[in-house]
Amino acid sequence: MTNSPPSVSDTLTSFDRLHPEIRRWIWEQKWEELRDVQDRAISAVLGGDGDVLIAAATAAGKTEAAFLPVLTAVADRKERGFSVLYVSPLKALINDQFRRLDQLCERLEIETVRWHGDAPQSAKDRARKIPRGAILITPESIEAMLIRRPGDALKMLGTLDFVVIDELHAFMKGPRGLHLASLLRRLDALTGKRARRVGLSATIGDLKLAAAWINPEQPDTVSIVESASDAPELRLQIRAYSDPVDTDDIDGLEVDGKPIALDYIADHIFKNLRGSNNLVFAGSRRRVEAVADRLRTRSENADVPNEFFPHHGSLSKELREELEARLKKAELPTTGVATTTLELGIDIGSVTSVAQIGAPRSIASLRQRLGRSGRRRGVPAILRIYVRERNLGLDSSPLDHLRLEVVRAVAAVRLMIEKFVEPPVAETAVATVVLHQTLSVITQLGGSRADRLYAMVCGSGPLSAFSRSDYAGLLRAMATPELALIEQAPDGTIMLGEQGERLTAGRDFYAIFATDQEWKLIAGGRTLGTIPISNPVGVGGIVSFAGQRWKITTVDDPAKVLEVARHASGKIPKFDSLANEPVHDRLAVMMRSVLVDGDAPSYLDAQAAEYLFSARETFQQLGLRDASLLADGRNTHVLTWTGTEMNSVLAFALTAAGLDCEVLDIGLTVLETTPDTVAAFLEQIGHASPPIQDIADFVENLRTDKFDELIPEEMLRRLWANAHVAQSSRLAGVARRLIGLST
Repeated sequence: MTNSPPSVSDTLTSFDRLHPEIRRWIWEQKWEELRDVQDRAISAVLGGDGDVLIAAATAAGKTEAAFLPVLTAVADRKERGFSVLYVSPLKALINDQFRRLDQLCERLEIETVRWHGDAPQSAKDRARKIPRGAILITPESIEAMLIRRPGDALKMLGTLDFVVIDELHAFMKGPRGLHLASLLRRLDALTGKRARRVGLSATIGDLKLAAAWINPEQPDTVSIVESASDAPELRLQIRAYSDPVDTDDIDGLEVDGKPIALDYIADHIFKNLRGSNNLVFAGSRRRVEAVADRLRTRSENADVPNEFFPHHGSLSKELREELEARLKKAELPTTGVATTTLELGIDIGSVTSVAQIGAPRSIASLRQRLGRSGRRRGVPAILRIYVRERNLGLDSSPLDHLRLEVVRAVAAVRLMIEKFVEPPVAETAVATVVLHQTLSVITQLGGSRADRLYAMVCGSGPLSAFSRSDYAGLLRAMATPELALIEQAPDGTIMLGEQGERLTAGRDFYAIFATDQEWKLIAGGRTLGTIPISNPVGVGGIVSFAGQRWKITTVDDPAKVLEVARHASGKIPKFDSLANEPVHDRLAVMMRSVLVDGDAPSYLDAQAAEYLFSARETFQQLGLRDASLLADGRNTHVLTWTGTEMNSVLAFALTAAGLDCEVLDIGLTVLETTPDTVAAFLEQIGHASPPIQDIADFVENLRTDKFDELIPEEMLRRLWANAHVAQSSRLAGVARRLIGLST
């Protein structure tokens, strides 16, 4: 990894390096100067021949930082074929960047074309005939091109000079990132030439990891341009509200005459956000609809135009685009109430403030969202976090008294101020992407030998974690009569089988990501409802639903069904359940620090400050500074103060020993078990923790990615174990620490 070159040499400034037409365009835009990140990126791109990583806050001018020098470099190129490939995770972002670049590219006589399912077909047809300039595309469209038109792919993408990867942080995790990494390797193999990579990101914690993603074989050669610009002033408030003890549905659309926290939150949003442009991140689609409905009703009751509109993946593209356009034009005050759909860099202009309902679980997401506000110079970024707690009753759990929602909100703000960002976690989607890419390469080439397939798919980058022996086992499974995905010719060539041909012919094959899955809960033949489950569970594990605890008796992965039986334990603490986004270790540790410390953050409203004060009193009264095991009726809470991944591994280890466990943000709950009994089991683990492979035997819902149903279960179990080796290596130490603190 190298530092970017200085922006000014003895004789030539970075501005002087730009193409004359680009310099004229800058003058016409009345720019007073190049921004810091643009100045340094120009020198990095035009002053060298290696890859470049550009990391800067939202609205710091990253797009121009990349394209001003890239377009300068390719402006005079005469060779046929696209010179620049711009890859984005979102079609909407492609459309935004097309509008931003089209005028400048036209002046340079550089063609630009959008390439995704909703882009104009006539422009794509012209590009096929005379490919040149820049193509703006999604990974899925690259996949479709390689499979359906490999000849066009070679003609259009065979002479690339640059690959610009936008929102790089979004590709550093999950199956789409593995997919794109494989596609870029395939493009290199197709052309015999590796195009320079330019990565753009607003939210990356470890820049070395990002450089390694861009160039896994030579990460030290990547020039890093990190913005030195100061962040805008931050105005922040955490507001706390309470729900009645007997409220079962805190996200309900209907109000039964008794106001709940969401009603008071809607009152505050209506009073303080109306009249300006804002974003409210509400979490689930159901909560988005509940909040938007309340705000619309308040507008009608006040006889004023509604300016609050929902935005989530289940809405039609037209409705989402109407809201995006309204925010960008800024002619009418508008507040978008969204899930995560407005989190990435779709250009909606600068909003006055950002709000979030619920304490943050991801610091990376919180920083990304906050970057939407304060984008103009001299204008502060405004963030409101609305936290919901339950009123306490006589039978409330001790954990409810710790007010963990308020505590997590304060901890998240602390980490955000420290500029912490969660690093990428070990990826569990490797097998599904390897299978998908193997079928894709076979389709593209018409057939290939096993060794060449392995080299193309798993040769380097994140998929290289898939071993040759695992690949051989996967190919054998794919060739079984039950799957019939591939077959082998007498000369060793691997070709598509009957089911493989059918699978790759479908238009839904190109995308590697699966839609959000809902698991059906069934008890005694009666359907209780559905719940999203993003973390592993196993038979014997506990889930909370509809105000009850349920013990899992059967897991049906293909049908996404959990059969459960009622578990007779005490009152359920009102913490977030297993279905939520995982919490990182640093956030869990910071939550404990918030409870130990005695500061009074000025950004808390009166209710939040009162909750934090009482939580700290409870923490001291319960002796939790020196203890980790907390009795709660017939149950025992094990406060590890580690993240979700570590807590899950410990829970599986205890489940293997015959205990019933429920995973929390900051530990786990062992049901119907005394602290002394839990301590005895932890002592056993502390002396000799079970191997991670044995723990993996208790994980049931392993098929979470799109093609996992085609992967042998034994392989998925082994890959899960490999992804959790780090937690396994800590298991004995965590157990010993817990015993030491509790005695």
